[in-house]
Amino acid sequence: MSKRTQHEHVHGMSGSIVTVRGVSRVFGSTLALDNVDLDIAPGEFVALLGRSGSGKSTLLRTLAGLDSPSTGSVEVPNERMVVFQEPRLLPWKTAIENVQLGLQGRARELAQAALGEVGLEHRLHAYPATLSGGEAQRAALARALVRDPKLLLLDEPFAALDALTRMRMHALIESLWQRHRLSVLLITHDVDEAILLADRALVIDRGRIIVSIAIDLPRPREPAQAGFLGLRKQLLRAIGVNFHRPELANRRVS
Repeated sequence: MSKRTQHEHVHGMSGSIVTVRGVSRVFGSTLALDNVDLDIAPGEFVALLGRSGSGKSTLLRTLAGLDSPSTGSVEVPNERMVVFQEPRLLPWKTAIENVQLGLQGRARELAQAALGEVGLEHRLHAYPATLSGGEAQRAALARALVRDPKLLLLDEPFAALDALTRMRMHALIESLWQRHRLSVLLITHDVDEAILLADRALVIDRGRIIVSIAIDLPRPREPAQAGFLGLRKQLLRAIGVNFHRPELANRRVS
């Protein structure tokens, strides 16, 4: 896998790798996306937050080419990959066979290098049923990264993992993003996850992006650092959490 060393840090770049203009998506009588505009710069890490049914997954599926907008235009690179909440590995193939599936040329060599990069060099010949949840998601990440995408779309990939595994996966995805300098769009319900990983957090509600907040905290980040709590409150308010009801003031939204 080649490193995208030609990509500078997002804040010093012009132009967009993703351009969405006036995109709406209607399912029957339901307006899932409502005149959405979105730009993602090369090398930028963007998190998209919102309640269930707000339009997050519809937007991701549109960027992935899995769904077509009813109106509007979408410009995305052909070199894009999706990692879903479920790893979606073929159960009858080993980890390395899943990663090299469809590759040409030095497929096995590239797949082995990708699995090594996500810490699975010792599980090359393991079948998906024998992998832990975190290992399966690492294999799914390797399968995406081995194709050297310019855009990585993450659809709540850590939601089903336990807290410790989630922390490890956060560190892994941040290191892979910094190494390859690809653009990332992360769909998440977890406000802390968005602040820990993203350059910018968006909030979508009823199919419209209503808030865009730059996250300028120094990396590596942790919830105890200065500015983290303020960003958390800002995002939770944008999502609609009522701080007069303490039981709602958690970091996840549904």
